[in-house]
Amino acid sequence: MAEERLTFKEMCERFDVTPRTLRHYEYIELLFPEKEGRQRFYGPREVARMTLILRGRRFGFKLEELRQWLELYNADPEQRLQRKVWMEMAGKQLDELRSRRDELDEIIVELERMRDVFK
Repeated sequence: MAEERLTFKEMCERFDVTPRTLRHYEYIELLFPEKEGRQRFYGPREVARMTLILRGRRFGFKLEELRQWLELYNADPEQRLQRKVWMEMAGKQLDELRSRRDELDEIIVELERMRDVFK
């Protein structure tokens, strides 16, 4: 059974990203599609990487952090280092998100007070 390969357009549609975004991810070496002439094809590895990239972006990670983390996959066949780095990244990001949430809670309270003054 042949591995599924997506075209550039299919990849954009599957992940609901713009062609510009997909080209940017290739340019900064997050994705490495197969190239046949001017066409690009994305196999299961690239689909998995794109899934991880978009999940990481949703969690607030920077693209460079994700690129470096993805690079670790080939460095350690048992992925121990990649898991360790992920845990560290996740811990720092959780701290950052909690801090931002606290700040937003304070802003909401302040804005509600100001609104109530003008009722």
